[in-house]
Amino acid sequence: MAPEMPETTARQETISVNPASGEELGRRPVNTVDELCGLVERARQAQPGWAAVPVKQRARAILRVRRYLVDQADELAETISRDNGKTRLDALATEILPAAMAAAYYARHAQAFLKTRRLRPGNLFLANKRSRIRRVPWGVIGVVSPWNYPFAIPFSEVAMALLAGNAVILKVAGQTQMVGGALERTFQAAGLPEGIFAHVNLPGHLACDALFEAGIDKLFFTGSTAVGKQLMAKAAETLTPVCLELGGNDAMLVCPDADLERTAAGAVWAGMQNAGQSCGGVERIYVHAEVYEPFVELLARKVRSLRVGADRDHHVDVGAVTTRKQMETIRRHVDDAVARGASIYAESDCPAGGGNFLPAMVLTGVDHSMPVMREETFGPVVGVMKVQSMDEAVELANDSNLGLTGSVWSKNRRTARRLAERIQAGVVTINDHLMSHGLAETPWGGFKESGLGRTHGRIGFDEMTQPQCIVDDVMPGVKRNLWWYPHGPAVYHGLRGLLEALYGPTLRRRLAGLGRALKILPRIFRP
Repeated sequence: MAPEMPETTARQETISVNPASGEELGRRPVNTVDELCGLVERARQAQPGWAAVPVKQRARAILRVRRYLVDQADELAETISRDNGKTRLDALATEILPAAMAAAYYARHAQAFLKTRRLRPGNLFLANKRSRIRRVPWGVIGVVSPWNYPFAIPFSEVAMALLAGNAVILKVAGQTQMVGGALERTFQAAGLPEGIFAHVNLPGHLACDALFEAGIDKLFFTGSTAVGKQLMAKAAETLTPVCLELGGNDAMLVCPDADLERTAAGAVWAGMQNAGQSCGGVERIYVHAEVYEPFVELLARKVRSLRVGADRDHHVDVGAVTTRKQMETIRRHVDDAVARGASIYAESDCPAGGGNFLPAMVLTGVDHSMPVMREETFGPVVGVMKVQSMDEAVELANDSNLGLTGSVWSKNRRTARRLAERIQAGVVTINDHLMSHGLAETPWGGFKESGLGRTHGRIGFDEMTQPQCIVDDVMPGVKRNLWWYPHGPAVYHGLRGLLEALYGPTLRRRLAGLGRALKILPRIFRP
């Protein structure tokens, strides 16, 4: 989501507030643009030394971070819960645990991911050219992260960047500065050299512009599609590469043979977890007519049973919406849908009074004229539509400018895979949803306006480096290549013969071409 401006004081401090209670959690000074530029310069000076450190040693540093996550899990979960509004269990399950798994996975595989790779010769006549691909760190990487998963999203990107030999400048959302401080302490546990990692606090538009102007080598941004487009335009001025993970309006397809108990439970989890503030969560559900009625009733019963409120003793399922601005967006989408003919089929209880709390809701009678089905609502709301066929479900799922994730629910895995392959999304899960971000080995990113590039997995790790190809001529005694100067008719006919020898349509033409090519071969040994 697009970041809203955090509250600041006259002394330029960002005030962090608990969304569930309104209590002030702490204050963090706002950095200046000059300070950010200074941090980038320090990172640039320190990065070559860090890149020269053996990969195994860098991996040990990240494993120290993993140990810190284990030792401080309760404190970290509490910080995330109070700063973001989600429950502590939610914070542990979707942020701390995936971060620890990611640290272990990338530390274990970094050496293999970064290993120089030999390329097989593509042609016998050029087999003396031996090529290698090595992975080169970009240098200084900027990571700009959102408030909905303030710990887990930046954690993997920072860990991969450091393992690849980069220095990192991290900017978390203004709304979750306490989590930013926790991330800072977490990576300090790695024992990194001075200047290799820094956390800054600046409003988003100022920070991104300053990062580009300071000359960072690559930017990783997670946020709204609108802001992502602005960043691409800004990056174009300096040709700075960007990796963008943007919005989602993700579809769930329910087949007539689906296990309805699991499917309804999965829809509630993926639609309401983190108060629905998940770019990869379920927002649209397309259900085959044969099972529509029992599915909707089961879904409604589960949603009505959800416990919404402040997390005091773990007996709460859904926490608070992080910002007031986001609450307004959710209410606007629901009110618009109802005004256009949709019904609130079911909703949970919700605490009255203070706190950014909204009930979990199931909407029926929705269609694609409504923003709730066209845009990213980013709240505890799912819209359910009846379809006559799964072909219709696929068509509706793809009727969107976004394509981050999707899911198919069926007992027939072959059928489910075929449907999944037709969905225009970067990640499609079968009989599950909103969990692949926690699988360190799987790439994360979207189609269409949901993003550009990938994070996580081998593909995401490769985003942290540039490929450099080194080509070495290993044949001894060679003075020049066949096509070097001086030119003449003999060289032309010899190279024409080489073309025939390689790709002539008949054996006769290939042999004739080989003869002409061999006539000029001795020139490569003559000075």
